[in-house]
Amino acid sequence: MARSEKLWLMAVLLACAMGWGISIPMGKIAVSEDYRHIGIIFWQFVIGAAVLGAINGLRGRGLPVTPRALRFYVIIALIGTLLPNTASYTAAIHLPGGILALCIATVPMIAFPIALAWGNDRFSALRFAGLCLGLVAMAMIALPDTSLPDRAVLVWLPVGLVAPAFYAFEGNFVARHQPQELDAVQVLFGASLVGIVMAFPLAIWSGEWISPLPPYGMPDLAVVVSSTSHALSYAGYVWLVGRGGPVFAVQISYLVTGFSVGWSWLLLGERYSIWVWAAFAVMLAGVALVQPRPKQPLAAGRALGDDGG
Repeated sequence: MARSEKLWLMAVLLACAMGWGISIPMGKIAVSEDYRHIGIIFWQFVIGAAVLGAINGLRGRGLPVTPRALRFYVIIALIGTLLPNTASYTAAIHLPGGILALCIATVPMIAFPIALAWGNDRFSALRFAGLCLGLVAMAMIALPDTSLPDRAVLVWLPVGLVAPAFYAFEGNFVARHQPQELDAVQVLFGASLVGIVMAFPLAIWSGEWISPLPPYGMPDLAVVVSSTSHALSYAGYVWLVGRGGPVFAVQISYLVTGFSVGWSWLLLGERYSIWVWAAFAVMLAGVALVQPRPKQPLAAGRALGDDGG
């Protein structure tokens, strides 16, 4: 591979990580003025469908609508966006963006025991050690008195782990059940279209509908930025897996966590204790250990989660 192509792949990797990383502080901004999860999720589906539909059209790909494909779209819309983002936006009201980033970093660790249970992977002592390091990192957040600015928000830490649990399950489900006629962009596009139909009545019924009419504020901008950056980053990541290989592309796990913390520091003015920084270091070490080996198929890389899973 030529040096120029390597630099180009690195640039794409960084751009995708930046786009995914900004979704966490954007989520906190979106819920800062009484916008709530179902209303936000509906517009995420709409914007995601528009962006991914355009990308799918430029690729000259259609969208299969067989009964099997439609069932798959429904399941992915539920376990990849609607259910995890409900928990994620609820947690975002209470937890700092950096802590949410730490929670999202647990996706490959949660995915590992699920993969073992489903027969998608084999046991590895190193990857089990990575799982243990993830548990240690979360304990470093939960136990010390100085890790969080307000200990009262600790009760929301398990809620912050609901989304990565769904993303981990989704990655294994996709690896096991994705129809052969669908690629990742088609799946996410189809799931977004189905999600619009599912989320619209829920947004109206719950009273969480967000009007598309002006005036617009920072929460509206946050929803647009988060949804657009996620769709573009995901499409870029899928391209990166095909061009640079899954082992190269999976390094985005570290970068998304780092950029999430950086964006939270820059946009939200967050500051963290020494315990939180130490937990980040332990978590990244754990993520390094649970990454797929070069000769394995990348189940986690096919996950379709909304926050950089």
